[in-house]
Amino acid sequence: MSIRWSLVIPVKTLVAAKTRLAAATGPHRTRLAVAVACDTVAAALSCPLVARVIVVTADPAAAGPLTALGAEVVHDPDRGLNTALRTGAAHAVRLAPGDAVGALQADLPALRPAELATALACAAEFDQSFVPDALDVGTTFYGVRPGRPFTPRFGGESRAKHLAGGAKELCPEGIDSVRRDVDTPDDLRAAIALGLGRHTAAVVAELWPPS
Repeated sequence: MSIRWSLVIPVKTLVAAKTRLAAATGPHRTRLAVAVACDTVAAALSCPLVARVIVVTADPAAAGPLTALGAEVVHDPDRGLNTALRTGAAHAVRLAPGDAVGALQADLPALRPAELATALACAAEFDQSFVPDALDVGTTFYGVRPGRPFTPRFGGESRAKHLAGGAKELCPEGIDSVRRDVDTPDDLRAAIALGLGRHTAAVVAELWPPS
């Protein structure tokens, strides 16, 4: 029987979200941030290996739409990203101690449930593992098997931090959408090329209507 996963997704306060996209998105920046998070959560909830999604946020403007999609929202204690993830993970373990726990970045607007399933199936083979971002600098997913210590090391050059912490790097074929996080206009263009989820696609269509 496949290991089931609780996924913890951190969502920043929207005023602080996606600041590097501000020039390209103008007044639509916070709407885009909510849309991207919605597509990430919706894809995760549609993945057959995911039992639940726990969103950690302090922003009610994000919490409402994500709850409506089926995520469970836990309050962010606002002591940094890794503390937020550990808070969500502790909640996940209380709910389902027999499930694996993973952290997934909230900015994966092209995420495909089947590609996430590929990554999670690989992750289930190791005590702790991670998926690097498309630039091989950051991390988009970190996970641990049931009962293992959950020690995320996100922020900055987190790929190197996770490797140094003994986590297994996962780079199977066919998980481009799991690795494609969006921080800059170039990232967004690459995600558009992969195919956006419906929430992000709707905002992008308003931003840049087809000529």
